[in-house]
Amino acid sequence: MIRVLIVEDDPMVAEFNNRYIQLIDGFEVTAIATNTTEAKKILEQQTVELLLLDVYMPDENGLALLSYIRSKGVEVDVILITAASDKERIRQALRFGAVDYLIKPFEFERLEQSLLVYKEKQELLMDKEGMTQKELDKFMHVEEEASEPEKMLPKGLTESTLQVIVSEIRRQHGAFFSTDELAEQTNISRVSIRKYLKFLVDIDWIEEKMTYGIGRPVYSYQYKRENDHHLHPYVSS
Repeated sequence: MIRVLIVEDDPMVAEFNNRYIQLIDGFEVTAIATNTTEAKKILEQQTVELLLLDVYMPDENGLALLSYIRSKGVEVDVILITAASDKERIRQALRFGAVDYLIKPFEFERLEQSLLVYKEKQELLMDKEGMTQKELDKFMHVEEEASEPEKMLPKGLTESTLQVIVSEIRRQHGAFFSTDELAEQTNISRVSIRKYLKFLVDIDWIEEKMTYGIGRPVYSYQYKRENDHHLHPYVSS
């Protein structure tokens, strides 16, 4: 069982992460620290294999805790889970040996993937006294991963038209828009626009919101930038 310490000052986020980890076999949360001072005390008193660490903490930057851990030779691995997305902090985390870096908000599947990859590596290290080059390449992610296959668009939809609609939606910068507005902006018929919007809602690339106007419901839509990867299998670039 891999023992995990969560270092997160937001109680709600900490509890969500705690629940996520409970859903994954092979992990247990031994403690939750709300600041780096608490985290240091826990690391002194308990054996922890993995630290889930936020950068923005009330008493000290999370990267300072990571630096402290390395300077003291504490044998613990660290996954950053933070809203900090600037390149310098990411570089610092990697230099200090973070095994992964998750940017908030993230989906459970991404955390699950990170933890399962980590567990697989730990099991490989424990089971073998030595490795072949092929095993080490897999461990270090040197092997080229197969690209995600393109998926087929629903019948009647074309990639070229989808690209036009997607480009216009991205230009909305997250503002809600209507079918009529998008049809006017793209010079595409409302009937066609509705078909593409239904597809984009189905793959969770945009959000659909319904309000009641005079006598009939009115639908508006909003781009979900964090779900851009849902679109990638359907477009060439």
